[in-house]
Amino acid sequence: MRWCDGEGERLAFRPIATVRCAYTDTSQIPKGPGAEHTAEGVIDVAAELADALVDIDGFSHLFVIWVFDRVTETVLTVTPPNDTRPHGVLATRAPVRPNPIGLTVVSLVRREGTRLHVRGVDMLDGTPVLDLKPYQSSVPADQLRRGWVAEAEARRDHMPCSSAVGP
Repeated sequence: MRWCDGEGERLAFRPIATVRCAYTDTSQIPKGPGAEHTAEGVIDVAAELADALVDIDGFSHLFVIWVFDRVTETVLTVTPPNDTRPHGVLATRAPVRPNPIGLTVVSLVRREGTRLHVRGVDMLDGTPVLDLKPYQSSVPADQLRRGWVAEAEARRDHMPCSSAVGP
């Protein structure tokens, strides 16, 4: 994988793992209002990185930093499935980003050698993983702001049933 930094220099990343799951097409991944990510999968970490996994099984959740490897375009504004209004792509989780990087929090079900069994997969089978990090959040819930997502949910919750948009 190669991208340019702000100075025109090339940055190189190599995948450390591959996602194995049932999703083979983006249409299979839950999206939009009320979408729940409960699918299970395996993150197959490269064998030569086995020592990098020491003590990872002590964590309940992991950040997975991965690549939207099948995206072929960049779009600056998008209308996400959970709103009817356009937003800047950097204010969404849309895949058509300037750098095709995805971030997902998964729960770690168990570890078998270099295979991490996880729940909460929202990527496609074969997706390259750039990094894994233990999930640790020190932001209290009462201090989190959810921006346009909270506003879109409030609009949707106040719509009459007859004019609500389907999934």
